[in-house]
Order: sequence, then structure tokens, then C-alpha cells
Amino acid sequence: MTTETVTWLTQDAYDRLKAELDQLSGPGRVELARKIEAAREEGDLKENGGYHAAKEEQGKQEARIRQLNELLRHAKVGEPPANDGAVHPGSIVTIRFADGDTERFLLGSREVEMGDLEVYSEKSPLGSAILDHKIGDVCAYELPNGRKVEVSIVDVEPFTG
Repeated sequence: MTTETVTWLTQDAYDRLKAELDQLSGPGRVELARKIEAAREEGDLKENGGYHAAKEEQGKQEARIRQLNELLRHAKVGEPPANDGAVHPGSIVTIRFADGDTERFLLGSREVEMGDLEVYSEKSPLGSAILDHKIGDVCAYELPNGRKVEVSIVDVEPFTG
């Protein structure tokens, strides 16, 4: 697996997402099919708000199922990254901005809930800029407005749960 396709998840996050997938693709699909069928029986589909709402909900649910399948297919579960001073998915990273402010966050899937610790995707502009860099390296990334931001990597530690 390459760094671009791996999503690092804790076992708890994996279990929670797997349970959501199982619910949506099993009982969730059955329940939505019932809603659609009940709305269809109400008559004219062109003016049937309940039918259109259920079909829209079905589309959103199917998109979420695809997203979860893809995420879990590429998940690396429960294995903290190497403690080699480099930034990897699953690392807790402390960076310093040019103005001296620091920020500490987990580099991983935004699906992982970490309480007070912010989570940044390794695919985000900041995440991809610091990925595989080491303590002391200065990296730059571009904000949506086009402005470049430089950060230096202050500390890297593997997340152990």
C-alpha cells in the first residue's frame, strides 16, 4: 500500500465505521426500500414529495456506503506508525507557524474522533506538505486563497490510542 491510499484508523474508529456500514447496507437499505414503496403507493410520483425525499435519502445513503467501503478497504488498523521522527499517517504532529504559534494534531482520517485533538487528513494541503518530513524540516502549503504558509515540524510521535 502506498501512503496516498492508506487511511490510518484506530480499532475503535474502524469498528464504529464498520458497524455504520453494516447498518446502512443491511437494515438501512431495507427500511429505505419500504419508505420508497409506501410513498410509491400514494399515487402520482411527479407530485409525491415523500417519494422524492425517500429517493434523495437513498442516494445519500448509497454515497455514504461507497465512501465507507472505500475508506475501510484502504484502512490500516491499530498499528501506530514507526517512531522514526518522520511524519506518517497516524502520527501526532506539532508544528510551528512563522508567527511562533504552534499546533498539535493527529494526521489521519477525519472519521477518527479524538476529543480535543484536531485531526487533519494526510490528503489535506497541510497533511500532504508535511507527510514523510522529519522534525526540524520546514514545509510550505497553499491556502485556498493562494497564500503560501510555512510551518516547521517541531515534534512527531506515533499515536498509540
